[in-house]
Amino acid sequence: MDTLTQTTDERCQRALAALAEKPDGVIEQIAAKADVTPAEVLAILPEGAAILVPSEGWEPIWKDLTSWGEILMIVHTEDIVLEVEGSLPEGSEGHGWFNIHGDSPIGGHIRKERCVSIAFVDRGFHGRRSCSVWFMNADGRAMFKVFVRRDKERNLLEDQVSRFEALRQAIV
Repeated sequence: MDTLTQTTDERCQRALAALAEKPDGVIEQIAAKADVTPAEVLAILPEGAAILVPSEGWEPIWKDLTSWGEILMIVHTEDIVLEVEGSLPEGSEGHGWFNIHGDSPIGGHIRKERCVSIAFVDRGFHGRRSCSVWFMNADGRAMFKVFVRRDKERNLLEDQVSRFEALRQAIV
């Protein structure tokens, strides 16, 4: 049975089973195991673990994220998990792209119009709390994710946790 003819219930049941096997695992790996999208896995997390807002929130969310200091940006595809630490540049729109350049290792061009929602994800990850902001596309995948960083003892940076919680509360 191909994806188009599978029922939503069948997909949900597979996602629930895969999530039950590794509830604090990598969302993309859980999704791949269940043959669903990461967005479908986010949708079945416990209440409050993944809060979605419309993409119209991009500008205030991005602006807030630029004030967090060094964050961890992750781009996760089937072929690479790219992790870059740095501050988010403010960015500007031009030539059909959201362009980010500045005094940071994080730079490039984002197809902002492909973003359909933004998820605030607060969940366990390999036995520890993880807080991140996911910019989601219509394919049900994260375009990129911005994570609260950890200190040398692997604890979340409290200032960034506070900023994450405040932004999530303000935008919802």
